[in-house]
Amino acid sequence: MNFKISKRVFYSALNTVSRAISSNSPLPALSGIKIEVNQDSIVLTGSDSDISIQTTLKGSDEEINLIVKETGSIVIEAKYILEIVRKIDADEIELEIVDGSLTKISGMSAEFRINGMRALDYPAIDFTRPGQQFEMDADVLLKVISQTTFATSDRETRPVLTGVNMKCSGKRLECVATDSYRLARKIVDLTSENNFNITIPAKSLNEVSKTIAQDTSVLIAVSDKKAQFWIGETVIQTRLIDGAYPETARLIPTEFAHELTVDSRDMLNAIDRASFIKNEGISIVKLSANSEEVVISSKSQEVGSSVENLNILTYEGNPLEISFSGKYVFEAIRVLSATTIKILFSGEMKPFVIRNTDDDSILQLVLPVRTYS
Repeated sequence: MNFKISKRVFYSALNTVSRAISSNSPLPALSGIKIEVNQDSIVLTGSDSDISIQTTLKGSDEEINLIVKETGSIVIEAKYILEIVRKIDADEIELEIVDGSLTKISGMSAEFRINGMRALDYPAIDFTRPGQQFEMDADVLLKVISQTTFATSDRETRPVLTGVNMKCSGKRLECVATDSYRLARKIVDLTSENNFNITIPAKSLNEVSKTIAQDTSVLIAVSDKKAQFWIGETVIQTRLIDGAYPETARLIPTEFAHELTVDSRDMLNAIDRASFIKNEGISIVKLSANSEEVVISSKSQEVGSSVENLNILTYEGNPLEISFSGKYVFEAIRVLSATTIKILFSGEMKPFVIRNTDDDSILQLVLPVRTYS
């Protein structure tokens, strides 16, 4: 194996695939990046067996400046090759296997020699594209990810809740995340018909969001075992989470007794100011509303109290008092990216819904907290 390539392009590609690599991989080979050199392209692969990223650098692309002198393949420890390539001060770098798996990496007057691993020891990863496919604009997919993944659970006691459930029937894709205390739902209209019900790990979706460029289209391919996101010459493949996702539709109220419309920035600021008071590390915020005023407050016997009158646009319904996690409501409002929001209440101890007044495709639900004061 012997090739020359643009340092900038090569380093960027190494960086992309390295995001799939876990620092405590059970398989030694998976701590490395697999480099496959073909006559007219280089294929880089990184994986932790749950998520795999592969990107192809084609010799036909002038930006890459690829010159292949000899084909071959090698696996090099990710942290070492990234550090070496980053530190070489040259526009182009050269990689060559000099003896067995000893690899020389050079550029300008700098030369490094590093022991690699045989590509044969790298696990076989099947990147075959599943049959169910659809395209989505990058900005839409980024919104789906940012508006749902934050509501997934970080506890492994119920693995299925650590992912986002994506259910498609016809051209309607419903994406739901919940940790059983809050819920986020985003609905997307697709251009092609599909039928599937899968749960993708939130961690994998967050890796996808780091790779997407704003002005592109993403091809998504799914089966009952894996999901793939094709972004240009890069594919991100993830395993799915086994197990039936809970039926969340019945948790969302359909009738409401109270309705508050408010400027989202005012609400965020009021919750932020009230949230500095914490009980056992958790900020519980109380909302008191009637036709005259809406008050945001919090208190703690150890710390003190906070009271603030909220500037409201409209309030409909009888007087209401409800307490909730300041963190949960703050995060729910922030991802709506709305100027004004509508908060719909069914009762003092019932889940309440937060909506963007200009976008019906996104819904946030939060469970209230019982207080005894």
